[in-house]
Amino acid sequence: MHGCKLLWMIGRIAAVLLGGLLSWAYKATRPPPPKICGSPDGPPVTSPRIKLSDGRYLAYKERGVPKAEANYKIIVVHGFDSSKDIYIAASQELIEELGIYFLSFDRAGYGESDPNPKRSVKSEAFDIQELADQLELGSKFYVIGLSMGGYPTWSCLKYIPHRLAGAAMIVPVVNYWWPFFPANLSREVYSKLLVQDQWTFSIAHHAPRLVYWWMTQKWFPSLSALEGHPATFNRKDTEILEKLSEDLSVGQEKIKQQGVFESHHRDLMVGFGDWGFNLLDLDNPFPNNEGSVHIWQGYDDRLVPSLLQCYVAERLPWIQYHEIPDGGHFIMFDREVYESMLKALLLGEGQSAS
Repeated sequence: MHGCKLLWMIGRIAAVLLGGLLSWAYKATRPPPPKICGSPDGPPVTSPRIKLSDGRYLAYKERGVPKAEANYKIIVVHGFDSSKDIYIAASQELIEELGIYFLSFDRAGYGESDPNPKRSVKSEAFDIQELADQLELGSKFYVIGLSMGGYPTWSCLKYIPHRLAGAAMIVPVVNYWWPFFPANLSREVYSKLLVQDQWTFSIAHHAPRLVYWWMTQKWFPSLSALEGHPATFNRKDTEILEKLSEDLSVGQEKIKQQGVFESHHRDLMVGFGDWGFNLLDLDNPFPNNEGSVHIWQGYDDRLVPSLLQCYVAERLPWIQYHEIPDGGHFIMFDREVYESMLKALLLGEGQSAS
């Protein structure tokens, strides 16, 4: 009898422990609800916004020359841990000389734009199209995607190419699981990443339900870029960060105010998930050279490997590929590079390089 009672007690204890473990696991992997801007418990709305067809709001910011006087209308797509307040490195003199109107916006879940629980590569293109239509940019406009803002730009090339006057991507994200990458090439490049980044990208791709837990747990380091790991940035990156520290901090406090899951984590899940199409199936949107598509890449970028970027450009010969020999990930904040990008995109100046 005593033995049976002991076994029963052990069973009860094991059941309680298992229940507690499952409860902890459920809570650890389940993100809290977002704090929607304008809601009773959410941050205030301080920026102009449009209402999308699905009811979400998208916050935006206009810069450059007045829209009615512009020769060129450009939508700037910010990257990871950024917002519509992204620093535009072009000089005011060049902006006025060329007559450029810039429109930047908070992507879904960032800043003051409502989260999109159905966010995907495809949805980003149609957010951009609705923004352009509601602000009356005309039948065609330019798109510039920065870093993680590259996947919405690729999405525009896939889903709304007829709306583009041209497109440029600066250090656009590469997905290590794109099927057209030779296995040995992607494996070689992936193995050179910091181990914590390998784990982060792998979880985002293979086990997206665990991303919130992985990015918030304290036992292991997660994404190196968010931690400011010294191996993440090269000498040029460090110089740019030091020089532009005040400019780059504008609006930083609003980036993830609605929740880190809806901003950062969804970005990782979408950017490193299944895009739903193969880049190599894309058609040249400008077969008669009425526009152009560009990729600008730092050779020494330690976040987006130049080797994979170059491979993409080689397989899509209608893309003009520009590689900056000493450039890192932050070439988007280098005035010389940014102005060269604008002149190539808008005026056709400069030659592609590799």
